Amino acid sequence: MRDQIEDFLAYLTQERRLSANTITAYRNDLGQLLAYLESPRAAALAGGDGPAARRGQVLDFVLQLRERGYAPATIARKIAATRSLFHFLSQRGDLGDNPAAELGSPTVHKALPRALSVRDVALLIGRAARKGGPDGLRDRAMLHLLYATGMRVTELVSLNVQDVNLETNQVRCVGRGGRERTVPLEPDARPAVVDYLEHGRPVLARAGSGETALFLNQRGDRLTRQGFWLIMKALARECGLESQVTPHTLRHSFAAHRLRDGVSLERLRELLGHANISTTQIYTQVRVSNTYQEEPRPAERAGDLAPISQ
Repeated sequence: MRDQIEDFLAYLTQERRLSANTITAYRNDLGQLLAYLESPRAAALAGGDGPAARRGQVLDFVLQLRERGYAPATIARKIAATRSLFHFLSQRGDLGDNPAAELGSPTVHKALPRALSVRDVALLIGRAARKGGPDGLRDRAMLHLLYATGMRVTELVSLNVQDVNLETNQVRCVGRGGRERTVPLEPDARPAVVDYLEHGRPVLARAGSGETALFLNQRGDRLTRQGFWLIMKALARECGLESQVTPHTLRHSFAAHRLRDGVSLERLRELLGHANISTTQIYTQVRVSNTYQEEPRPAERAGDLAPISQ
């Protein structure tokens, strides 16, 4: 089974072109399935190696997840990974009968994305601006760029310098499934990006390293998604927003605010890089706090947070 799981992950990577984060999630979930199948508990249920035995093991794997107290959303994700694996193996001819074909998933009530108010976005960006030094210039540029474009964090840290075109004010990014899109570099974000490129990145870059990444860490290497999250958590904590902030918070805020500004759902879908507009529609249900309509106080202002062009 271990080799079959590796074949499946290779298929997801090479044929389906899923993101590295998604592949990691599949690997973790299927690793847990493998550990169960190799356990004495699974062996006791086998009673042979036929389809009925394997179906019993799959059902017992889900039962074990429930016994361990996993949240319904987590169980649903692990079930989805299990079903996908066995569907792949059945289609390939490795199995005569799919043991997960009738496996159901728990009902999951998906929480709506949380969006910050414009005031709180300004507080977050303003806090980064007050850090000073190359780190502060980098953090301010990253937060501005996220909020002005709605990019995913993975897309942000994957940017190279040449992906930012200051002549056309556009940013090229590669999203899920290798889908490429171009998003506008809005006027409120442009000065922060230029400032970082001229005064921040040259300090962080190591001479002769040849690193092409737009955003660098203290070692002169590409900043990772985890590195960005640590930075954002620290800024949110200093602003008193820690409980409200996740890696996707600025993306959610971008989407909710732009809909409030009158951007069409189809245009928002294009900007966010969603394959299906049904994914974008969830933002029509997101409620932004009342402070959205208020202007930040002068001390909190971190650049004009103007609506994007439609």
